[in-house]
Amino acid sequence: MTVTARSVVAGGLEFGLLEAGSGPLALCLHGFPDTAHTWRHLLPALAEQGHHAVAPFLRGYAPTAIPTDGAYQVGALAADANALHHAFDGTDDAVLIGHDWGAFAAYAAASTGRWRKLVTLAAPPAGAWNHSYEQHKRFFYSYLFQLPGAERAVAADDFAFLDGLWADWSPGYPAADDLAEVKAALADPRNLTAALGYYRARMNPDLHQPRYATEQAATERTPDPPTLYLHGADDGCILPPDPTTTQALLSPGSKAEVIPGVGHFLHLQAPTDINRRILDWLT
Repeated sequence: MTVTARSVVAGGLEFGLLEAGSGPLALCLHGFPDTAHTWRHLLPALAEQGHHAVAPFLRGYAPTAIPTDGAYQVGALAADANALHHAFDGTDDAVLIGHDWGAFAAYAAASTGRWRKLVTLAAPPAGAWNHSYEQHKRFFYSYLFQLPGAERAVAADDFAFLDGLWADWSPGYPAADDLAEVKAALADPRNLTAALGYYRARMNPDLHQPRYATEQAATERTPDPPTLYLHGADDGCILPPDPTTTQALLSPGSKAEVIPGVGHFLHLQAPTDINRRILDWLT
């Protein structure tokens, strides 16, 4: 199944995206430091199953535009997902899939009744997070990103910082192709500042904008549709949550699994297995 690239305007913002197939919408949202290319294995599989599979570059990640409002709170990301649902004439058969920041956006967007099923990877719902010393140590980068010099540190030596994150987060995975796409998306300093803006907005509510208040409030709610949550046992970024606790925090009929032998980018490390789990869930 062919994957093609184009752009679409949704919610007043121009999104670059990859897409394949036709049918009910399957919207796939990437995280950091990543791009829409992270879904290159899943998009054709979704299309073959009868979905219109769409993977946008999130706001601020080239070729998607940098938002003029400068908003990077999770509520803004959720608003983008729902605006894309509208732009693609989505129905109540649409499904939403998110990894990392894309998962945060998906939890909030899925509290609006637009989405039939939800799949999230590598970022558990609120209430399932580990707040141990070990977890905060792994989050060193999110604290670094609050500093004025963070952009210089991340971009130095051809973004060697990002090479290190991928190596730590999914040990043993050959990430050269993915990193090339990420570095291209963040090559312009404005795009890099946008990507770091997600972390700055998460830690500083003063950066939240009232226009996204409804979607921001949804970040505290249980998403409406049944949710499949997948987490790599070897994740070097976010400690695996307890599946039983995680499942209890999701809507009835949901399922949470920790997958052995894979890390943070589990959908890239074991695409055949992860695709099968996702496709089985959606049917």
